[in-house]
Amino acid sequence: MPIIKSAKKAARQAIKRTEHNEQIKKDIKAALKAFKKNPSAETLSKAQSEYDKAVKKDLLKKNTAARRKAKLHEIAKAAGVKLTAKKPAAKPATAKKPATKTTAKKAAAKTTPKATKASKK
Repeated sequence: MPIIKSAKKAARQAIKRTEHNEQIKKDIKAALKAFKKNPSAETLSKAQSEYDKAVKKDLLKKNTAARRKAKLHEIAKAAGVKLTAKKPAAKPATAKKPATKTTAKKAAAKTTPKATKASKK
């Protein structure tokens, strides 16, 4: 049992993180089970999304998730699931404001060293 205050807090945080990670793993397993039971584009998308969330939370490595998602894709293809590619949403065209040049700063920088020395005397 930790005695130091910071060690106690670290122990509490470890417990919370463990519970959170276990929940993410359970979500992955549930989505995978649902996909294997009923292979469809929707369940495939859900399972792949769960893998992406796990990567985002650093629970799985990027290549591990990619490998598992590829395996899901193979299963879906073998089951005859028609896969549709999502088209990215069209971004609204925004007019950019033209950049304005500030000549005041340049004019201030062009002062001659002789003029400044003469004014100091």
